[in-house]
Amino acid sequence: MSGNPADERVTVAVITRDRRDSLLRTLDRLAELPDRPGVVVVDNGSTDGTASAVRAHPARARLLSPGRNTGALGRNLAVRAATTPYVAFSDDDSWWAPGALSAAADLLDAHPRLGLLAARVLVGPDAVEDPLNALLAASPLPPEPDLPGRPVLGFLGCAAVTRRRAFLGVGGYHPVLFFGAEETLLAYDLRAADWGVTYVPAVTAHHRPAPGPRRGRSPLLLRNALLTAWLRRPLDLALCRTAELARSAARGEPAAARALAGTLPRLPGALAGRRLLPPGTEHAVRLVEHAQRSPR
Repeated sequence: MSGNPADERVTVAVITRDRRDSLLRTLDRLAELPDRPGVVVVDNGSTDGTASAVRAHPARARLLSPGRNTGALGRNLAVRAATTPYVAFSDDDSWWAPGALSAAADLLDAHPRLGLLAARVLVGPDAVEDPLNALLAASPLPPEPDLPGRPVLGFLGCAAVTRRRAFLGVGGYHPVLFFGAEETLLAYDLRAADWGVTYVPAVTAHHRPAPGPRRGRSPLLLRNALLTAWLRRPLDLALCRTAELARSAARGEPAAARALAGTLPRLPGALAGRRLLPPGTEHAVRLVEHAQRSPR
């Protein structure tokens, strides 16, 4: 552990489930940071000795054990438990570069409308740029004079720092989504509440995912994209997105069929929580979607 004074502005929130060894590596990295942040670990019902390992680790993380898999909602539990003004998110396979958390806290101090800062992500042992970095850097949303970085409407859940008050004020991650592309809805809700969401590449996080293919058109991502439309977007758009997914399922696409089946039992909850985005936020969403569809 570094002898530097702890930066008492930031808590790191980590959610985990049955990935003890990967989590311990993340805790090792967090314990080495000169920022010396406090850490809250939410154990989503692990059965591999995770809880005991966290209690014994020198990072001295606070352990929350809800006794079940809470998915991304575990981050809500961690933010509520934090007592610092800012909360940085890590997964059990990601951590922050030295000095990144203090730099993020300085930016949040200096820009009171900044609700969430998305970091630059370096992947794997070779620290390769995550493709999302370029996508965020190319955001079509115009710069805002009272915010640092580039305004965006998305981020990677394991590489963001939020203002605790802003996060809790919009309700955090939505229970209908549970897990998978849940960041988009949070970004929408923050912007709708007039909080800034920006990409700041000077703040860096490291991500060391297990080897394997990226998720692509996974059923979870497709399901939650559709549920997000039902939760916040105009009715004609939500109906159109539903019809598109149904046509893909009818063509025999397994991911689309599973996504549609997963949407149906969650749709009543989405309708109950339906709240249209303000016109300015809806316009921003359409700008981003148009840019993502346009050839580069």
